[in-house]
Order: sequence, then C-alpha cells, then structure tokens
Amino acid sequence: MRTIMRIMKTELRVMFFSPIAWMVLIVFAFQAGLTYCDEMSDQLRHLAMGYRPYNVTVALFGYRGVLAEMLNNLYLYIPLLTMGLMSRELSSGSIKLLYSSPVSNFQIVMGKYFSVVVYGVMLIFILLIPVVFTIFTIKDPDIPLMFTALLGVFITICAYAAIGLFMSTITKYQVVAAIGTLAILAVLNFIGGVGQDIDFVRDITYWLSISGRSRIFLEGMICSRDILYFILVIFMFLAFTFIKLQGERLKRSVVTTSISYLLVLAFVLLAGYGSSRPAMIAYYDVTATKVNTLTPNSQEIMKKLDGGLTLTTYVNLLDDTWYNGSPGSKNYDMKRFERYVRFKPEMKIEYVYYYGKGTSPHYDKVYKDLSTEERFLKVCEGSDYNPKMFISAEEVNKTEDISAENGRFVRVFKRDNGQKAYLRIYNDQYVHPFESEITAALKTLVGKSPRIAFVTGHGERGCGDYGDRGYAAFAKNPAFRNALINQGYQVQELTLDKPVPENVDVVVISDMKSSFTSEEFENYRSFVDRGGNLIILGESRRQAFMNPLVEELGLRFSDGILVAPSKQYLADIIAANIMEGALNVSPYFANMIKRNNTVITPSACAVQVIDSMKGFTISEVLATRPQGSWIEYETTDFLNETVTINPNKGEVEQSNSVMLYLTRDIADKQQQRIFVIGDSDCLSTKELSTSRAGLNGANFELITEMFRCLSYGEYPIETSRVRPPDDNVYLSQNSLIWLQLLFICLIPLGIMVWGITFLIRRKRN
Repeated sequence: MRTIMRIMKTELRVMFFSPIAWMVLIVFAFQAGLTYCDEMSDQLRHLAMGYRPYNVTVALFGYRGVLAEMLNNLYLYIPLLTMGLMSRELSSGSIKLLYSSPVSNFQIVMGKYFSVVVYGVMLIFILLIPVVFTIFTIKDPDIPLMFTALLGVFITICAYAAIGLFMSTITKYQVVAAIGTLAILAVLNFIGGVGQDIDFVRDITYWLSISGRSRIFLEGMICSRDILYFILVIFMFLAFTFIKLQGERLKRSVVTTSISYLLVLAFVLLAGYGSSRPAMIAYYDVTATKVNTLTPNSQEIMKKLDGGLTLTTYVNLLDDTWYNGSPGSKNYDMKRFERYVRFKPEMKIEYVYYYGKGTSPHYDKVYKDLSTEERFLKVCEGSDYNPKMFISAEEVNKTEDISAENGRFVRVFKRDNGQKAYLRIYNDQYVHPFESEITAALKTLVGKSPRIAFVTGHGERGCGDYGDRGYAAFAKNPAFRNALINQGYQVQELTLDKPVPENVDVVVISDMKSSFTSEEFENYRSFVDRGGNLIILGESRRQAFMNPLVEELGLRFSDGILVAPSKQYLADIIAANIMEGALNVSPYFANMIKRNNTVITPSACAVQVIDSMKGFTISEVLATRPQGSWIEYETTDFLNETVTINPNKGEVEQSNSVMLYLTRDIADKQQQRIFVIGDSDCLSTKELSTSRAGLNGANFELITEMFRCLSYGEYPIETSRVRPPDDNVYLSQNSLIWLQLLFICLIPLGIMVWGITFLIRRKRN
C-alpha cells in the first residue's frame, strides 16, 4: 500500500507540475459557477415575478441542473488528465525503469489510477462549494439528493479515469491516448443501440451502454445495478491495463494476452447481466418526497397482486404507433415499468410484433393498391427487419383478441388466474401512460371496477357516439388518456326494457327524445329504489320527456332556457359558477373555486327542487350568476334576436341551479349518489374540445370528479405527491451580481492564482 501511495503522490506531483491540470480546474470551476448562477438566476427571476418556486434542489442540482451539465462535459476534461499517465512513461523510456524496479504492475496501475481519483475528488470539492452555499440559501433543501447526485458525478469520473488509463498504456503518443479515450466513450455511449433484434445481445449491449447511467443519481435514486455497472467498468479497464503491462513485462504471446482480455470481458458481461436481473436489483430513493418510488396507493395494489403477472405489449408494424415499442426502443420502453418491477420482480414483460391493418394514413396512401401482407413485406424491406420476427394479426387474435384496438399499440396485463386489463398509449404530448393509468389497469385485476351504463333506446347521447354531441370522447375513446376506459372504469350501453343488471354501478341518462314505456320506467324506478347511482342530464326542449325521471327524485327541469347575455358569446352559453355545495362531491373542487373555474353549459335549463321529502340530501354544485342571468321563456333564436328580460312573462334576474347532487343512505349499502344536470352538451365531444376565451371552463374536471364521487373515491387512481418543501430562496434579485462575482470570478481566479504561485515556486526550485 505504501508503494501505491508513493506512486500516486509522484503522479500527482507530475500532474500539477503541468499547466494542464490547473487549466482543467480553472475551466471546470468557471463552467460550474456559470451554470449555477444561470440556474439560480432563473429561480430568483421567478421569485421576483411572484411565482412560488418548485423543487429548487432539483432545479439547481437535478437532472437539468449544474451537475447534469458538468456530467455532460466530463469527456472534455478527463482525457486531458489521463492521456499522459502511461504514454509519458512509454515515450520517455522510463517504463523500463519501472519494469526493472521491485514495483509490481498492480502497484503501478493502482498508484496511477488513484492519482486521477484524487484529482476527481478536487473536482467534486469545487462542485461541493455551490452545494454548501445552497444548503444555507434555500428553504428545506433536499440534502441527500444533492450528495447522491455528487456521487453520480464522482463515480463517472472514476470510470472515465479507468478508461483513460487503459488507453494511455497502448500508445506512447499522448494525443492519440486522449483521442482513444474519447473513442471508447463514444462506443460506450452508442453501443446501446446494437443488436436490438436479439434479446440476449440487446440485454448485453444495453447494459454496456454508459449513456444516461448517471441520470438515476441526479434523480435521487441509488440503484445497485448502476453502482455495479460503474464498478465493473472500472474493474474491466483496470484489469485490461494490468494485462497489457503484464504482457509486455513478461513477454507474453498475443494469444495469451488476448485470452486474458476475453476472460475479463466475459466475467464483466456475465456479472453485469446477472446484476441487472430484476430480482437482483436493490433500490434506495433518497429524495424527500420519494418521487422515484410508486405512491402508497400503487404499492398497496402491487402487494395484492399475488401469483404470476405478465405484461404483453402488442406492436403493429403497419401502424403509426409502431415506433413506441419497436425493437430499437424496447429496453427504453421497458424502463417505464421499472418502478412496478421493483415491487414485483417476477413480473414478466413480453413483446409481440405483428402486422395487420392499422391507422396509418401514410401506408394507405403509399401502398393503397397492395394487400396487408404485401405492405408488410415492403416495410420490412425498407426498414431492414426480418419478416420472421412478425406474426399476422389473425394469429395474434387467436391467443389474445385485440381486434377492438384497430391495430394500435396496446399492452395487456394478465394474471395467472386469467384476469386481464388493457393499457394503451394516447394522442397527447406525453403519449405514454402515467402512474395513475398503469395503476388503474392493475387495480382492476385485484377488485371490481365500476361499471358505467349509458341508457339508449330513446335518442339518448351514447358512449359510442364520436360525433359532436356524443359522449365517446370522455367515455371510451382509447386514444384519450382521461377516457373512463383508460382510468379503470368499464363502460357499456344499456336499454331499460329489462331490469338493470346487478353488476351495473352507475346509470347515465341524457337528452331523451321520447318518453320511457311503462316497463322501462318501472325498471328505472327499481334501480333508483335499490340505491343505484345515477347521472341524469336534461336539455332545453326535452323537459317533457325528462321530467318524469327527476320528479321521482323530487326535482324538475324548468321550462324555458337559461340565458346570460354577453358581448362575446350567444346568450344561451352559460358559464355556471361552482358553488360551495360542490365540496360535498369532492374536495378537489376547492382548487377549482380558488381558480374561479366555471363549467360551460350551452342551452341549459334550470334544475328546481319541488319535493324535499324524498329522503335525499341536496347540494347545489353549479348555478348561474345572480346578476345578468335568468330563465328565458320567449326568445328561441339567439343568433339573430336580442335577448331582453321580460318580467311580465315571469322572467326574473336571479341565480338558478344548473346541477344538483343528491345523496341518501340505503340500508346495508353504500351511500346512494345522484347527479342531475340541466344540460347534456356540457359533456359532449364538441364542448370538451372547445376553448372559450375568458370563461375559464373546467368541464372535464367536472367529469373526473363526478365519476370519482360515484366510485366512492376508488377511481381515478390518486397518485398525487406531497409538494416538495424546498420552495423558497433566501436571496434577492440584487444578490445575483454578488453570486456571479463569487462563483464566476473569485473561485476560478483563486485557483488560477494558486496554480501560478505553485508553478513559479516549482520553477525557482
């Protein structure tokens, strides 16, 4: 050990006798200071503008902060330090003196390697200065996260140092050694895309890839797989260095040396492959809010998933969604479920590649005269895919019927007991499911999911209608993230010519265009009497058909139509206010009230209480404003006529209820919950996709909270997290100039003065 320390000290002395080591420290400190000041400037600017900072620690030192920027540029610094470690000995001939001395090759390798590691500690110390400064200048900093991120930077420096040391042993030219190190780093960055068509090869090359390996540390997660990766990479290149020196010192043959290289490589690959198996990985989330870990709700559901679980992803080559699960992105796609695999390591993840009719307009245009199979062969030829890795859609449907997905990308969770759930991707900017959607799908495997039935038979708005007036957008559109079917609900249509099935939890009746028959009305009444949950949506000019339903509840839809004349919109466009009674539905309405959200209800009629003795507790959820709105009885053409209030016709300027929430206790059952809304358009595809300036509409939030209430809070899955406590900076905007002076000027300048003084003293000696 003393010999190793002596060699290390000698190397450090030689390193700092060169201006390169000092220049690297100066430039490194300048870049770190500049980046830190830029990030802090953003925080101070937001604070000065009145915004409340969010997760300041991550903003400064996380995956987009100072340490991430320094990690991205380490390849510029480390090769300059390692290029002369052995190249200098080889070019000057002093390597022969080392070989003839009683110093072993192991001591030479470790002594030189530790000299760079010590230099790396100096780089970390430079980064530690803004870390310590931040601890005293922001509120409740996430200290473990910052030090975990520093660990990621340090271990990356150690890996780069081992690679640079090896490259320095194979050439006597320092520049070649530096370029060789950059080449190795480039290979390790891009090797992750090699051999993606072969599972075992893909796993090996993906493990070898160094790209993004340190990101997990910046996110505040310590993972045994990534720690072992860096340890194995360091071991491999130090072993290569030792083998190279040993081969030259003992004059070993090329074959013997090559076998030694291969044995080390094989050991590292097998160890890496084994350590990256889910059952072998250990995790520790250091963040204050455990942001890298599943929320408690999700963890509880994972505990209930006993037995085997398989996630099969079906990817259609001829669909626009193909790239989301193609072989080249398979490993990256699997990482989306790593948090779930952490809690269920035995979970299997499989991919099925097939071809069939998809939703790609490009292929329909380019290959319009070709059959599906001919299109498939053309695409395989153009993309250089082996046709044997694909099966036809017909073969897929024999084992798993996914025909309803129309060829789109879809995943199927399946338990050993045969239960299954679908998970999709969506037509939005995020594309892939969040934790809430994944957990919702899994929850349906461990318990009954709410069944929502939309009544049909009298011209009602249907859950399968994708037109402007239909409800398919929020009910069963597979490409819409927040559709009921993607949030854990089951959706179906229902006619009331027979009694409502016992497994139906919620019945939706909207905009009837004719009255129920006596048999249908009796089945409706039986469902209400047994305590079934209900949504009834009326519409102006439909009161005669809808009133018998709500009169059973002690309500009625008023005659006429609600109006609120404005300069910008037609008079019958009502921006209904969210009332305090909405808090009885869901506490989430509190934030909507604070934000002055409204619910847009075009051509609505008022909902009135006519009998309060039906046993229901009634809460007003939505209402018109008390001034400037009334029930209009005369005007019907709001486009061409001017609306004015006429007291002689009974028109009174006042607030009117647009939506009421009814509850009552049923013996041996959960509380019965019913919503009655005076408008059917507010849930329609057109209204949900229309943005009305100045009205601050929150129609979709209304849908979400209604169905959350009707499922007794079980769905949608709650995956919100506690707000990070580091939400304030104890600095003012004026202090930024002093911050820049310290980190951009004084610290690099101090290192420069120290280096110049050191070099002058050395020259004098």
